[in-house]
Amino acid sequence: MFDPVTLSLNVDPLIMSALREDITSEDVSTNSVMPRSCPGTADLICKEDGVICGLQVFARVFELLDPDTQISFDVTEGEAVTKGQHLASVTGDIRIILSGERTALNYLQRMSGIATNARKMSQLLEGTGIRLLDTRKTTPNNRIFEKYAVRIGGGFNHRYNLTDGVMLKDNHIGAAGGVREAVEAAREYAPFVRKIEVETENLDMVREAVEAGADIIMLDNMDHDQMQDAIRLIDGRAEIEISGNVTAERINSIRDLAVDYISSGALTHSSPILDVSLKNLHPID
Repeated sequence: MFDPVTLSLNVDPLIMSALREDITSEDVSTNSVMPRSCPGTADLICKEDGVICGLQVFARVFELLDPDTQISFDVTEGEAVTKGQHLASVTGDIRIILSGERTALNYLQRMSGIATNARKMSQLLEGTGIRLLDTRKTTPNNRIFEKYAVRIGGGFNHRYNLTDGVMLKDNHIGAAGGVREAVEAAREYAPFVRKIEVETENLDMVREAVEAGADIIMLDNMDHDQMQDAIRLIDGRAEIEISGNVTAERINSIRDLAVDYISSGALTHSSPILDVSLKNLHPID
């Protein structure tokens, strides 16, 4: 779960922005059928098997609209859920439930879909010692939710943003004039506590990265034989990350390699949602 400081400073403003996107002046449909406050309740139902994630965010949508809204969960964060399972009850002003429903479900479905995919992919690496990482290929203004979902699913976070660490990619290397020049410039500029990672595409770049003293060497879009040669060349002198078109289907073909990390942009940019629905809304006394 998000801690109170992160929730108030980073999460709440994003949820409020999402609500403002959905309600620019008023909820015309709700105000038409429910002109006055009326207490009610609705059921949160799972419509397919997966991993549930984002319960706190789901609840927060309604709480920001009305602090008196009550959500009673039957599941916990990261729990495996099944089709037809009752996940929660939402109780409060029917107008609030109607107005917050879509935003709350959007967050919950998206985060649960990512957690489900991360669980599936991370389980494929069990017993190898390799960590599954996400990337910065996230939905703008939703990174905090999507990277959180990766962790709930069993994956690990790569750097959060451009301030978080040094990664010298092909265009950085081109701008600097070469791998060695880029690493030396980063070593001179970046704080000493930052590790320096270099993206390499061939064995010549790997050799340069090792000789320049890179802390982490990424093997990007290499075939299996190239990666084996690169691992032998590095010979324990740097941590190794595999990247490039990593999907669940591909992990089985690379899990035998002696590397530290496998990163996958697909975790966040291509995970389908987990279908959940808010049903049976009705007034209560």
